[in-house]
This record gives sequence, C-alpha cells and structure tokens, in this order.
Amino acid sequence: MDIQFEKSELMKKLEATNDISIIEAIKKIFKSEKKDFWDELTQEQKDEIEEGERQIERGEFVLYEDLMKKYR
Repeated sequence: MDIQFEKSELMKKLEATNDISIIEAIKKIFKSEKKDFWDELTQEQKDEIEEGERQIERGEFVLYEDLMKKYR
C-alpha cells in the first residue's frame, strides 16, 4: 500500500463531497485519535502531580531563581 497515494485519493474524495455527515465522521475520527496525557499517567503519577499543585496553593515552594542564587 502506497500511503501517499491513499492519502491523496482520500483528499480528493473529501474535496469533492458535500455530505456533511462524512465530514463530521472524519472530524470525529481525528478527535478520537488525540489522547490526553493525563489518561496515560499511572495513579501514583497523578497523585504526585495533584500533591504538587496543593503545595503550590499553600505557598510551599521555592522559585527556581531563588534556589539557583542559594547554590551559586
């Protein structure tokens, strides 16, 4: 299968159609391909990120610039 040829043929068909249901179906396919990185994380990783966000909200953090000044 020549992927470039197949893509070209699909683009021609898409350009020629006026059927909105086909266009919507194609859009739906591409939207479903996009994955949210959050869904790919383990529960432990999600918990650590959420804890980090809570620490920031409580003001429990050090700015990168301040940390670098301390150790230079």
